[in-house]
Amino acid sequence: MKNLLLSLVFVAGVVSYTDAAEKPNILWITSEDHGPEMGCYGDVLAVTPSVDALAKKGMLFDLAWSCAPVCAPARTCIITGMYPPSIGGQHMRSMVSLPDDVQFYPWYLKEAGYYTSNNSKQDYNVKKADKGWDVSSNKGHYRDRAAGQPFFAIFNITISHESKIRKRPHEKILNPAKVRIPAYHPDNAESRQDWAQYYDIVSQADAVAGQRLAELDRAGLTDETIVFYYGDHGSGMSRSKRWPYNSGLSVPMVVYFPEKWKHLAPKEYKSGGTSDRLVNFVDLAPTVLSLAGVKPPSHMQGHAFAGKYQQAKPKYMFGFRDRMDERYDFIRTVTDGRYHYIRNFNPHFIYGQYVAYNFVTPSTAAWKRDYLAGKLNEAQSAYWNLKPSEELYDLQADPDEVNNLVDSDAHQAILKELRGALYGWCEQIRDVGFLPEGEIHSRSIGVSPYEMGHNNKIYPFAKIFEAASNATHRDEESLALMVKYLGDKDSAVRYWGAVGLLNRGEVAYAKQAAAIRNCLKDESPYVQIAGAYTLAKYGRRDDARVATDHLLSLADWTEERSVFISLAALNAVDKLDAAAAHALQQIKALPRKGGASPDGRYNGYVNQVLGKVIKDLEK
Repeated sequence: MKNLLLSLVFVAGVVSYTDAAEKPNILWITSEDHGPEMGCYGDVLAVTPSVDALAKKGMLFDLAWSCAPVCAPARTCIITGMYPPSIGGQHMRSMVSLPDDVQFYPWYLKEAGYYTSNNSKQDYNVKKADKGWDVSSNKGHYRDRAAGQPFFAIFNITISHESKIRKRPHEKILNPAKVRIPAYHPDNAESRQDWAQYYDIVSQADAVAGQRLAELDRAGLTDETIVFYYGDHGSGMSRSKRWPYNSGLSVPMVVYFPEKWKHLAPKEYKSGGTSDRLVNFVDLAPTVLSLAGVKPPSHMQGHAFAGKYQQAKPKYMFGFRDRMDERYDFIRTVTDGRYHYIRNFNPHFIYGQYVAYNFVTPSTAAWKRDYLAGKLNEAQSAYWNLKPSEELYDLQADPDEVNNLVDSDAHQAILKELRGALYGWCEQIRDVGFLPEGEIHSRSIGVSPYEMGHNNKIYPFAKIFEAASNATHRDEESLALMVKYLGDKDSAVRYWGAVGLLNRGEVAYAKQAAAIRNCLKDESPYVQIAGAYTLAKYGRRDDARVATDHLLSLADWTEERSVFISLAALNAVDKLDAAAAHALQQIKALPRKGGASPDGRYNGYVNQVLGKVIKDLEK
């Protein structure tokens, strides 16, 4: 009987793989930190023969976006098929939980008989015990599958990563004198060197992609395999990586369907052709499941652009930016393919906040140096100034996105359309980013952030969103409304009321100083931080001293205090500059390690901000 059962299991397995053999092999070649600066996208400086050849026999998408301009949230979007702001995974290394019934997409592929290999990065912002990979390591390879078994394989190329732009010494290939300096960057030696080196490492990534394609050909699998090539977000240069401009979100996306599998290709597929379909990373998971004949589960939020279940072209694409390593920010963005609308929900922070990892890049430090020396024009200086609440750019007329059209009479219709589309998307996905990061976690105790976000009792989205939207404009007329928000029973509404006063700066202090002082007594530490930051930055000396001391008390990372509170308070202290000089010894005494933290990778963020504050004040 035992042998009979084993035989039945074996036969069942053979039948499964026989059925699965009718499914396509799927190969994804991904490369880090580079946008569509490639020959196939018309860049005359790029030397990328491998991907150019793939595009010549396949098809490229004119405009493809990573949902986020940095790696971990972008991978989180891909692996889940869900927008990270809907699941709480938008902050770097946020490590939130998912609902039990939400699986990573390779899990569904394995269920369909696929061998799944990932070579090799994961780095997701969400936790899942079973990630769905048969193997995920630098040894992962489709050659290890069972006979007759279809494969899904990823090979991630790291040679074009941001860190390689600043590697010295570097053997120069492209002459720095030949590069085009974007309108937002200063034309100095460091910018030219880094841009030229970027092109060099993109060429190296292309060569590695060519090796993977040649390997597939040697294995006799080219005619059996659907191939994707894409970058994970824009270049590692400042204002690309980490920034949700088109330069940070736009990626190359090239697909190849052999003759055998052309019936699964996008409807507009033509060898050597292009597609004007808007493709976002949230579309990748449903697309690969569709190619495998698996109906994408209902929780996936993207649109399959190929396969059995491909869907109509979406009208818009969406992107976001939230906390980048140690620095808080909050931006949402949408494009229709030509116009790009950006909504800044933290306009009280400058664009170029100091992110330690980014400032190692020579061109970043040189950009700040030239700004402080007064050498930059308006477009080049904007990165170091406070953000406007809204931005609108014409990607055809202004690809560098330096001419904000928000106040243009001729563009009010498209501004209204894209603003409405973005706000509708935030509501549709129940964007949990309108909560302070710590509250995403505290409100989700016992459930996932996704489930919390869809529970109107725990997360009353409509009124929180309304408060955020009103808070992040700078009109003086809304000061009374901000004070009204401070009396709401929901802490997030009160938080946005405090942010609204902070955003209005000196006029808020002049007219509502008592309300700002009351923020320091609020039950929410995030309301306290926003109020104390306002007093410390815009208040009279006595108010500023009290507020600075209050911020430092919240920055004290004790065993009981959440890392989010300490990090938010330190971000505020850092922006006070010399106004915090009187507290230098107190700041030096603050602990660099503490207690409550969802993941060990958070711990370094407090240390990074604290170290910078001390270094700046000791100058």
